[in-house]
Amino acid sequence: MTDLLQKSGATKAVARGGLANMIGSALAGGTGFAVTWIVARSLGPDQAGAFFASTAAFVLAGGLAKLGTQTGLVYWPSRLRATGRPELLGACLRTGLTPVILASLGLAVAMWLAAPAIARTTAHEAADVVGAHTTGLRVLAVFLPLQALTDALLTATRGYRAMRPTVLLDRFLRSALQLLLVGAAGLAAASLPVVALTWVAPYLPVTVLSAYAIRKLYRASKPPGATTHRAERRELRRDFWRFTGPRALASVAQLALQRVDVLLVAALGGLVPAAVYAVAGRFVVLIQFANQGISQSVQPRLAEALATGDRAGANHLYQTATGWLVLVTWPINLLVIQLAPLYLRLFGGDYAAGRHVVIVLAGAMLVATGCGMVDMVLAMAGRTSWNLVNVLIALAVTIGLDVLLIPRLGALGAAIGLACAMVANNVMPLIQVGRAVGLHPFGPGTRAAALLSVSCFGALPLVAGPAGLGLAVPVFLAGVWLLRGPLALDAFTCRPRRRTR
Repeated sequence: MTDLLQKSGATKAVARGGLANMIGSALAGGTGFAVTWIVARSLGPDQAGAFFASTAAFVLAGGLAKLGTQTGLVYWPSRLRATGRPELLGACLRTGLTPVILASLGLAVAMWLAAPAIARTTAHEAADVVGAHTTGLRVLAVFLPLQALTDALLTATRGYRAMRPTVLLDRFLRSALQLLLVGAAGLAAASLPVVALTWVAPYLPVTVLSAYAIRKLYRASKPPGATTHRAERRELRRDFWRFTGPRALASVAQLALQRVDVLLVAALGGLVPAAVYAVAGRFVVLIQFANQGISQSVQPRLAEALATGDRAGANHLYQTATGWLVLVTWPINLLVIQLAPLYLRLFGGDYAAGRHVVIVLAGAMLVATGCGMVDMVLAMAGRTSWNLVNVLIALAVTIGLDVLLIPRLGALGAAIGLACAMVANNVMPLIQVGRAVGLHPFGPGTRAAALLSVSCFGALPLVAGPAGLGLAVPVFLAGVWLLRGPLALDAFTCRPRRRTR
């Protein structure tokens, strides 16, 4: 009975954090979609392709600067609290954040200096864009330390089980400011460097507020009069980077897996195919936001469960979260497959060639989300070196197929490369988690969500045509209500406490 109550309490806590994160992720995904639409409409295919290539290089460099601390700054604070060593939390934060600051400054300088070479490589077929492309890259380079530090600080707040800073500052504030500023630049028909500045400027206030949030959480949780010894701090630093080191390489490879394809399309196919590919795959970012929204809420509790040997509780969290992820993302993927031409026409006639890109990527995302946040589960189980190997294999797959297929198929070649890499990067850790840790995502909630999504948004439109699409949403909502038990949706309800005499 006690185990059941603990599982229920953990599920409700994850649901509360996950719901807030999901709402924030929906806003961030929606504003990101709107920003892509504004850029595609206002800059034209050539300059839009340069913008997407610039932001891909910026995010890739920022991921490298974070040195894998997205995992370490959640895993170690959670572990220190679960094992009764909160006095080491300050040393843990310094261990994780100081190298990020130094690495991001160095990479910002490198990006500034390499901007002309990057611009010439990715815009070789559009010489008139190279100058603006170079300036845009340098504008982004100035803000690179803020981007890396913001993500590291917000990751640290999640290590304290605090989801609110991530939701309010990153999902709401940054996304809203980006939409407002980029929208104003689009209305003013601004140049590529100005659009890049409006896109990146919101990192400044978000960084300041993120630093305040982690400072407040640290002071609230610091034990009064607690002292630490030099040997303890040295041991923590060694253990932190022994755990985080492989994850640092894996996170860079993971980010490269998501971003390097845009750069390769621009270099091997041209800026216009790069713009088509970025626009056609924009919905993938929306799915990734949903995944982050749920996994970031699950991550600290999963780390605590695995640290204390609670395999049953960890498996329950993993399966429940995967069911929620499938319930949210599979309808989006299936709808995108059904409505690919309409989806692309929103961005203009120049992007209609991306229909097959959409279908290939949506199919791969069905497999990836069906495995749940499996790479995070593998990392929280301490197998960061396995995670590194998996991501490197997936990165090799996508780069190899991109180099082979982009010159022949353009954006579709990049989509095939990314799809194969996504499948490999989810199936391999799925097998490893099952064999080494004894966890799997295929609980009753996952099965119910998959069956309901495929029936309503796959089979029904296929059988009934356009009328089936109209019926899909109400039938899906009715099914969600009937299957709320297996889907564990009661965790999202707040029951009033009964009064006692």
